[in-house]
Amino acid sequence: MFRKLLGVVALTVLVAVPAAAQTVDDVLAKNADAKGGLARMKAVKTMRATGKVTIGPGMEAPITLDQKRPNMVRVEVTVQGLTIIQAYDGAVGWMLNPMSGRKDPEPMPSEMVKNMEEQADMDGPLVDYKDKGNKVELLGKEKAEGADCYKVKVTLKSGDTRTYYIDVENYLEVKVESRTTVRGTETESDTIISAWKEVGGLMMPFSIDAGQKGAPARQKITLEKIEVNPALDDARFKMPDIKK
Repeated sequence: MFRKLLGVVALTVLVAVPAAAQTVDDVLAKNADAKGGLARMKAVKTMRATGKVTIGPGMEAPITLDQKRPNMVRVEVTVQGLTIIQAYDGAVGWMLNPMSGRKDPEPMPSEMVKNMEEQADMDGPLVDYKDKGNKVELLGKEKAEGADCYKVKVTLKSGDTRTYYIDVENYLEVKVESRTTVRGTETESDTIISAWKEVGGLMMPFSIDAGQKGAPARQKITLEKIEVNPALDDARFKMPDIKK
């Protein structure tokens, strides 16, 4: 989910406190507070984000991301008048890609379902991490994107890891490094998170720049609008019946 800046007083206090006094739970609590607080975050039952995504050099396409608790997500990208869909209804992951010549929706491969399950978690792996079977550890401080950050490593229940860089000044994420195993092969990627803005009392990032480490191509999502608690029917996330 998304966020709220701290002031100069908070920074002064932070400087005065030794780094050793900060536990990982302290950092996560302040991270949640910076985003607007856990109560307000969990009061969001649905969310819709719309904007543009890069699909090639100098090329952008409209994108819509819908989320609904407890664990539903749908992503749409429209290219040349054709809409590509990836969705997960909490049990089944499916996709529709008319650009591949296929007109009917089809089940996702298991590795894609794994990714969609993670995307469907509206609060992210840092919130209620113990209940989700995740493990977290504070690895000290490190610079990321020019900012001094707390480095928090999350080992997901699946065994994949996510390393969060949380700005020591405002407690908002700056960067996330991911290690994911797909069919026995580990891949590394990073995501740069920026342009935080307040929406409905919550701080949310409007710019997400991601790519695999070592690869020249990156994908950037620039959001134009985020709606909190729009009406989203469960049917929107379910795989349509295939007409014969």
